[in-house]
Amino acid sequence: MRIRLGLGAEEKMTIKISPITPEQDARTAQVVRTVLTEYGANKPGFAWADPQLDHLSQAYAGDNSQYLVAMQNGIVMGGGGIGPLEGRDNRVCELQKMYFLPQIRGAGVGTALLGKLLDFAREQGYQQCYLETLVSMGEANGLYKKTGFKALDKPIGNTGHGSCDTWYLLEL
Repeated sequence: MRIRLGLGAEEKMTIKISPITPEQDARTAQVVRTVLTEYGANKPGFAWADPQLDHLSQAYAGDNSQYLVAMQNGIVMGGGGIGPLEGRDNRVCELQKMYFLPQIRGAGVGTALLGKLLDFAREQGYQQCYLETLVSMGEANGLYKKTGFKALDKPIGNTGHGSCDTWYLLEL
């Protein structure tokens, strides 16, 4: 899928959104780590320490999982995934590792990619989508609220991200 996004009166951005390939694993992990460092989350308790971060194409190869990347001029600039929420039944998925470099934030890429992931979740029969983030990630929190995610008082499932401080759930 290619989307053209208007940034301003004269700026246009063409982004291609597609499933991750093994050749994109290293760049995608670099993007995730860059964004986590930007927000001070480059330590255990966040996605930074996830063992599958360097092999996302393998981690999301299952029938009920998908990781999409957003590419500009053939370069991965962000991405996000859907997978089963550990510690819950198979009706609940988790939005995972959705991060974008600053150069493409605010242009509608997150909205487009999130929409594709939620469509995939519905196709897989998931009934709820959970996510964890940081209160300091204001743009992301705004996107989640705009999409209909509702704030939770505490985490659910067993994500291994005990340092996150904001949790959401969406009825699909």
